[in-house]
Amino acid sequence: MAKRQDSDSESRRILQRVAQETDPAGNSFVARTTKGMRDHVSAADADRTDPIEVWGTRVGRILGLLLALGLMVWLVLFLTRGS
Repeated sequence: MAKRQDSDSESRRILQRVAQETDPAGNSFVARTTKGMRDHVSAADADRTDPIEVWGTRVGRILGLLLALGLMVWLVLFLTRGS
């Protein structure tokens, strides 16, 4: 009987989460995407017990973001100058 109660509570939790994510009055797509990017760049998914891993992940992701932005700016400048 305890197994069924666990299954029921987990099912309710999943349904509540789906309802929150699909609720149009909830967080907008832009807000969720911005939060996801902030968490990604700040290494929220890294192991917090290892500070070197956290800072290495942050530095690597920030450098990657800057490189990607620089390449996009270069591409726009290259295309607007014409050949």
